[in-house]
Amino acid sequence: MKIEWTVTSQTPMTLKSFLKTKRISKRLLAKVKFQGGRLEVNRELCRVRKQVSEGDIVTLCLPDEPANDHLKISDQEITVLFEDEHFLIVDKPSNVPSVPSSLYSNHTMANRVKGYIEKEDYRHKTIHIVTRLDKDTSGVMIFAKHGLAHSYLDQLLKEKELYKEYIAFVEGKLEKSSDLIDRPIGRMEDSIIKRQVTASGKPSLTEYWVQKRYPETTQVKVQLHTGRTHQIRVHFSDIGHALLGDALYNLKSAENRIDRQALHCNRVRFDHPFTGEGLSVEAPLPDDLTRLSSQLESMSSEEKKQTK
Repeated sequence: MKIEWTVTSQTPMTLKSFLKTKRISKRLLAKVKFQGGRLEVNRELCRVRKQVSEGDIVTLCLPDEPANDHLKISDQEITVLFEDEHFLIVDKPSNVPSVPSSLYSNHTMANRVKGYIEKEDYRHKTIHIVTRLDKDTSGVMIFAKHGLAHSYLDQLLKEKELYKEYIAFVEGKLEKSSDLIDRPIGRMEDSIIKRQVTASGKPSLTEYWVQKRYPETTQVKVQLHTGRTHQIRVHFSDIGHALLGDALYNLKSAENRIDRQALHCNRVRFDHPFTGEGLSVEAPLPDDLTRLSSQLESMSSEEKKQTK
């Protein structure tokens, strides 16, 4: 993998300083040096002490990344939403874990993407997971194809410049058409899985906008401003409007018309770190949530008829 830049600064600087402006870490430079990569200026091999000037072409040749032998290959197909030489963005189905665990060693999204990478015979075979989703949450999930791409998106996440939008169906009628839920979230003492709103938790911000109102149910668009475990599920449960079907945080989940939490990551958007262009990728609402929406629409229509 070759990454090229043209030096635009009128002030000469060392190659090391130039690469720092491109957020190339010392760790990555060490990999380039010791694992078969190259640094070139105007097509000539050079070291980081070399001076570069306006108009010089800097080329970073990344070393190959071998596959993780501990990660099993799955032949389950994936739905690709976007792909280029740097990123693979896929649509994760519900009931599929993002990564392997003691409970799920195969057929997670990481296993499936590894199978896809092997099938396509990518040069870089390491799996770089940028964003994750809960097992029963569907929607957009981002993988990076090499370490530099992963590093860039991690930085965007830290700077809150990678936006993730969700569609959720929640219990009851939200009073406000939009709001920012600002409540700290931490681990629940008696559980290794559940989270809760607690004063000792980490700052957590969830913004929502009402999209549709149904009898006793509201469809909302949600944007995360922080990335805590179960954040959307915990926040809506805490304000008295738990997600439909959420067996962990909704005591009425068995009464719902869906057998998983009604949550879908429908869109991600960010500025592509290699092209500078804005990138927006969407995943359509899956069949089970589409059916739920249709059922709620029918109930709403029936209620309107009865009130006439």
